[in-house]
Amino acid sequence: MQGFLIIVHTLLSVFLILVVLMQASQGGGLSGTFGSASTNAIFGGRSAATLLSKLTGWLAVGFIALAILISLVSAPDSGETESLLKQQAIEQPVAPALDLSAPAILEPLEAN
Repeated sequence: MQGFLIIVHTLLSVFLILVVLMQASQGGGLSGTFGSASTNAIFGGRSAATLLSKLTGWLAVGFIALAILISLVSAPDSGETESLLKQQAIEQPVAPALDLSAPAILEPLEAN
């Protein structure tokens, strides 16, 4: 299921990129490249921009919702999860303590 959701999310992101690029911006965007005259003839001048804006909004909402759904599906199932460092610290045996008592005082050697 997670693989299917990732494929759908990828396709949705490609469509979102294409719709954003087709919108006319200050520079004209790619909408002029793909024939804005035919788009204007079909939808009219204003309704093409409105349709692309609405489609961009819906695709963006779908993108975010699908991203959240994928993160929920791929989350670990267990309620009590600990970090790997804590698990390793618990599993490792503790080394015995070193004898750190004060060393015995040696008497100076007598010179002959």
